[in-house]
Amino acid sequence: MDLEQGDRIRIEKNDEVYEGVVMPSTTKHVVIKMVSGYNAGIDPDGATITLLGKNKMKTRAGTTHKTKRKNDLPKVSILSTGGTIASKIDYRTGAVTAQFSADDIVNAIPELTSIANISGKAIYNVLSENMKAEYWIELAGAIAEEINNGADGIIVAHGTDTMMYSAAALAFMLKTPVPIVFVGSQRSADRPSSDNAMNAIAAVRVAVSDIAEVCVVMHSTTSDDHCDIHYATKVRKMHTSRRDAFHSINSTPIGHVEHPDGKIVTTLDHAKRGNCELQLANTLQLDCALVKYTPGASSDILSYYIDSGYKGIVIEGTGLGHVSTDWIPTIKHAVQSGIPVIMTSQCLSGRICDRVYDTGKDIMEAGAIEGEDMLPEVALVKLMWILGQTQDMNEIRKLMETNICHEITERSLQ
Repeated sequence: MDLEQGDRIRIEKNDEVYEGVVMPSTTKHVVIKMVSGYNAGIDPDGATITLLGKNKMKTRAGTTHKTKRKNDLPKVSILSTGGTIASKIDYRTGAVTAQFSADDIVNAIPELTSIANISGKAIYNVLSENMKAEYWIELAGAIAEEINNGADGIIVAHGTDTMMYSAAALAFMLKTPVPIVFVGSQRSADRPSSDNAMNAIAAVRVAVSDIAEVCVVMHSTTSDDHCDIHYATKVRKMHTSRRDAFHSINSTPIGHVEHPDGKIVTTLDHAKRGNCELQLANTLQLDCALVKYTPGASSDILSYYIDSGYKGIVIEGTGLGHVSTDWIPTIKHAVQSGIPVIMTSQCLSGRICDRVYDTGKDIMEAGAIEGEDMLPEVALVKLMWILGQTQDMNEIRKLMETNICHEITERSLQ
């Protein structure tokens, strides 16, 4: 049988039945991606192969999505950056790759057009491990342009692995009069357990709501019952593959979107639509580092960043924000060299307090700045943003200790 990549087939062999999509193969075996999402390679000798359907997933290069606009619906712009929510099978490699444009998302999830008038563009098309801080700057500018052009809400389709970095960066760079919603999926659209449709629908519902925050919308549980709405600076991916991987840390979610009725329930205060003018401050200092302290690690690690010209350092220390006493002279040297050093904790939950033990007091005397209850990656992004606005050490300290966009909880309740 003359099979093509992308054909759907059934293979019967040794009393076993396999169904799936034909993938590339470098041997005589027929490789298929099964409905479970896993690949299987079967020797065709002695097998019965039935063609169930020809390839319907060929790349649609240059196609443009056109929707019928309804005057009574708000306008939502989907800005695609890539990631699993915008992914499909790559027949060259047999893996999942970022190929969909924003238009493809709408074509795949037609329910979106009943909630809003959807438009969109691909800002870039990368998996999130390839994200760069430079891209955050470009993305912030693109979002500001869409808002200035009349968008009532913004969706950012983003890979989940580094979504919390990008979302936090946008929260600092943009003061927004409309919702800006980051959304992704843990499982690609070709898998039966994909979460992409429900997440996207919930995200669009938030985008047309009055929650004028930069936020992240993802599955709340492993079931398809509701999606949580997280502050961009309080959310973290806490599992490699579960659909409910995203959790608010040192905070509860802003609220949630119920499925399938779409009702939004909020539990935390949030900025309201139209309560401010759009402000864009997307200058970042890219030469900042996040350093994880481990037992016995040499302070030469810090010296490397100091000598390499880095402008800011965030340390992920132990419990209350400690490192070995051997590191303290190097921290002092960094601060005296005009390099701010921020202390955060590996514990994630809870806040820094360098006033309990002698080591912590010595770290403070060396000039380090406490990161309060900020997540290490949020402290890094915040420092990059602050250094893009000022080089005055007193102002840097003041801003790092100031709650700008929900990154610092005023009082720890646990």
